[in-house]
Amino acid sequence: MNVVSLAVFLPIALLISGCATVTRGKSDVLEIITLPPGATVKTSNGYGCASTPCAIKMPRRSEFAVSLTREKCEPTEVNVTHKTSGSGGAALAGNILAGGIIGLGIDAATGASQELVPNPINVTMACRG
Repeated sequence: MNVVSLAVFLPIALLISGCATVTRGKSDVLEIITLPPGATVKTSNGYGCASTPCAIKMPRRSEFAVSLTREKCEPTEVNVTHKTSGSGGAALAGNILAGGIIGLGIDAATGASQELVPNPINVTMACRG
């Protein structure tokens, strides 16, 4: 392998060595389902949707509150956090086995090895009338 090839491929290999970052990405889709449907969703970090059921693309490392409101129903709030996912843990192990210290750092920095919990959010709202 010549020096030019090495100079081109080595940085690429280092950049893509974050296994979870490559395979899972930095975002997760949070599903929100209410009974009855039709609740408005707002999150404490500025996301939301007009009517449930819905799905919102969120950063995997997020911690936030989800506020659900619907006419004639009590407002409800659900706290969402993150944890290392099963496949994120596998990517972590892959980084360690492959000697991918850089990949390990990339996955940790991007949150790609994390997943949002709870997900999906299933809420039965207390409604009157």
